Formats: sequence, C-alpha cells, structure tokens
Amino acid sequence: MTRIATRPVPTRARMMLEQAGIHPLLARLYAARGISDAAELDTRMSALLPPDRLTGADTAAVLLADAIERRAKLLIVADYDCDGATACAVGLRGLRSFGATVDYLVPNRFETGYGLSPEVARLAASHPKLGCPDILVTVDNGIASVAGVAEAKRLGMQVIVTDHHLPGDELPAADAIVNPSQPGCGFPSKALAGVGVMFYVMLALRAELRRRGAFATTPEPKLADLLDLVALGTVADVVPLDRNNRVLVTQGLARIRQGRMQPGVRALFSIAGRGPERASSFDLGFLLGPRLNAAGRLADMALGIECLATDDFGRALNIAQELDAINRERRAIEADMQAAADAILAGLDPQAQAGLVLFDPAWHQGVIGILAGRIKERLHRPTFAFARADTDASDGELRGSGRSIAGLHLRDALDLVSKRHPGLLLRFGGHAAAAGLALHERDLPTFEAAFEQVAKEWLSPAELTRTLETDGPLESGYCGLTTAQLLRDAVWGQGFPAPLFADRFEVTRQRLLKDKHLKLSLKKGNARFEAIHFNRPETAPDRIDAVFRLDINEWNGTADIQLVLDHLAPAAP
Repeated sequence: MTRIATRPVPTRARMMLEQAGIHPLLARLYAARGISDAAELDTRMSALLPPDRLTGADTAAVLLADAIERRAKLLIVADYDCDGATACAVGLRGLRSFGATVDYLVPNRFETGYGLSPEVARLAASHPKLGCPDILVTVDNGIASVAGVAEAKRLGMQVIVTDHHLPGDELPAADAIVNPSQPGCGFPSKALAGVGVMFYVMLALRAELRRRGAFATTPEPKLADLLDLVALGTVADVVPLDRNNRVLVTQGLARIRQGRMQPGVRALFSIAGRGPERASSFDLGFLLGPRLNAAGRLADMALGIECLATDDFGRALNIAQELDAINRERRAIEADMQAAADAILAGLDPQAQAGLVLFDPAWHQGVIGILAGRIKERLHRPTFAFARADTDASDGELRGSGRSIAGLHLRDALDLVSKRHPGLLLRFGGHAAAAGLALHERDLPTFEAAFEQVAKEWLSPAELTRTLETDGPLESGYCGLTTAQLLRDAVWGQGFPAPLFADRFEVTRQRLLKDKHLKLSLKKGNARFEAIHFNRPETAPDRIDAVFRLDINEWNGTADIQLVLDHLAPAAP
C-alpha cells in the first residue's frame, strides 16, 4: 500500500519568496522544503561556510603546509566508491597544485576491506612509488580506523583523517581529524560528503600557505576548478543537500555547464551520451556516479581515480569506456541477483516483517548494496543483503550491506544489535540510511532475529507504510518546456527532493515498450500529455490518480514535455 501525501506550503514563506523575485512555482516548492528567506537560496561561493569553522581543518592545514615545505611524501588512502574517488582526485589535484609530492592507495574491497586497516597501513609503508610515506591522508574513511591509525604511527607515519562517517565510541589517535560528525565539532553543516571535507581541507591549506607568503611570486591555485568533482561526489553519495551542500553542487554544475570541468568528468559525460551543457544533479547521481562506482564494486577503484586525476582527455576517455563496460557487467550481475532475491521473497510475507535480511551464496559482494537499495525501495522495509567474503568457505565471513527507510537509523540499529549480542558483529559502520557489517555465516540467523527485533521496536505502522510526498497538482499553465527547464536547472537531491506532482487523468492510449515500460497518452480537461511509467508492465485503468515528475523528452533533435510517473492507481471514486 502507498499513501499519497501533499507537502504543506507555508503561505507567508511562499509570499516572501515571491516578493523577493523568485518564480511563483519555485517559491511554492522552496517554501514546502523549509526555505523561508531568499537569502537561503544564495548559492554564490561567498555563501559557503568558512573552513576555519570546521574542527581540525586548521591543524591538518599546518601539517600539510609543513610537509610541502620540507618536501615530505604524502599518500592518500581512498575509499572505493564515487565519493572516495572524487575526494581522492580533489586531494591529488589540490595538493599537487600546491607543490606537494603525493600519490594514492585505494584498498581492494575484496582483499583488505574498507578503510585504513592495519593491513592497508602496512601496504602504505611499502608503497611502490613513494616507499614509506611521511604522512597518510585518509579520504572518506578513517574515523573508525583505530587499529589502522595505530599501526601507521607504529610504522613511523603521521596520519590525517578526513571523513564524514559517524564515529564510534573511540576516535583514532591521528595527528589531525577533520570530520564534521566528530564530537565537539561545531561546523553547522554535518552533511558534508567525504569529497566536501577534503575540499575544505584544501581551502584551509591554501589559507595557511597564503599566510606563509607561498604565493608571493607564484599564482595562487584556483580551488574552485575542483568543484565539478565536489558536486559529483556529493550528489553520488546521497548526502542531504543542506544549504552548504547546495552551494557546492550548484557551483560545480555551473562550471560543468560552462565546459569548465576535469577531462575525466567530460569523458564520463561523453560515454553517458549526455551533453554537459545541460547537466543536472540527476546526471551526476544516475549517469556518472554509477559508472565510477562500478569500478569499486567489480574491479579496482584505482581505475576511477585515474579517470578523474588525469589531464589527458584521450586517456580519460579510454578509461571511461572501460568503466562503462564494467557498469554494464554490474547491471547484468544485478539482474541475476534480483531474480534470486525475488525467489527468496516469494517464500516470505515481507509486509509481516519490519526488516528484511537476505543471503544467497552466489551473490556478488560488490553489488549487494545496490540490491538492498532496490528491495528497500520496492517493499519499503529496511533491508540487508549478504554475500560471502570468501566463496570457498562454507562457514566463513559474510559481508552485508543495508539500506533503510525514514524512522530507522541503520548505523544506530547495528550499534544496538552489537550491544545486545556482544561478539556477533565483527565490524560495522555507516550512516542513517546506509550501513555495512561483517559476521560469521553461522551467526546470520541470530543477526536476522536481532535486527527484526530492533526494527519492530523502532518503526511504527505509519513508518512501515510507504508514503509518497508530493507537491500537489501542477497548474496547467506550468506544464510546458520553460517550466520543465526551470526545474531541471535547479539543484535537488537528498533532503531537498525533486518536485513530484499529483493529479487525476484519463488514459486515452497505452502500450508497452520493451515489454516492461508502460507508455501512456493522458488527458486532463482540454490538455493532453505523453507519459511513461518505467518498469511497470501492467496496464492502467481508464482513469488514474498519478504521481509524476515533469520531464523533457529529447529525441531526434526535438524536445517535448513528458510526464514520468512514479506511481499510479485507479482514480478514487
């Protein structure tokens, strides 16, 4: 069952935004998303929160500036998703522009697992290009690497942790920690992605070098040139788009649309068949991000980092083609896993459960997060999918990836499970909406029961009912290309959702495309619309209540309005 709700629109906020010159439709949409002052929509760089408010950024900047002055060797320890890859590329490009000697190491998710583990610290100490680095800089990881940081320091390396994940009970003994989520950090934007944190460290480093007179005779590097990478990683990591993140994403998209982007970003747009001049947050999250993530899921994220770090467009294009091929392989694997998951779910009653825990011995460890997300979206239940870390072991380690719904903070749920069942979870970490863990295969039934218990305690019946929040009907005068372009140009994302409208239509014609997409011709009064409902093979009734997005369908050089339906049901009496 799906409940359709309409977002309330505070009248005073809407009127104030209109009076400030905001388009009436955008004023209504922004007011419904909590914006009450046009100043909150200021996305100029001057609106960005200053780096000196981010705890640890100044300490990290001093360490890095000292390292550059003494020609020390720096090594970035990256993560294997899009956020980690873009954060690493920002670090590489930023530090090299300041004259640093720097390289990177990205853990293999299948061999060394996530983050700066002791094993990764030992690998770093014998880096093939740098030998033993003087300083390790983690990006998008490290806040939980207590043992790994200790091992790195035992081996004689300093450690700077830059991360955005929630910390555990103990912080690593790093020389500097930059993380807005760490205790005592008063930075107002807790929603920075890993790439955003690293960008802030580069801003702080530039300020420190400026104080030292480093740019008296040389041009000062333009860190704004890295904002295409910051926008890509921020959107792809699905962090909330609070005001500060909207500034970062808007500025990055503006540069992409102007053709000012890294060769790797341009290459990814080319492979995706999308013109960067009309780039949107949708393109970053659903076209470019998955191609980079595929490398970390199935192969080696070093491929993605090289794509973003190279200045040679030809090389970037060749790598982007490899990434595209890996992504096609990922989709095929995902389809097989989805079929297996459907077979498991056929023997369950998901609506009778508060949470879902699924496992198949044949599942691919790199794709379980996507699978969990798909099932969570379809069934509106917090979901964990598990795969074997070692397919040769019948009772070895399982690695799980989870996705959650509003009302259940997934990382906190795992923390409670670990406290109720000491020793059950070998490792865990993550966010409210996504988390990962490891456990022994023999302990999976215990985890399933424990997670179900927590989900039942924390989730109310209302929270277990899928709710589609809409912006109500779209006035007929706004159902045109101008409005669609206006909505496409705006920045939307997690916590600042793209507009969804709800209305009633007559279905005048319908047909299936590729045996799975429902193509419809709709009528409301004298107005007629073309619409599509992806991945819905069932036919629609003659009169429907629909939830839709206003989109532009571009085909053979022409552009027309199209309604993309997220949900349809028989029209209520």
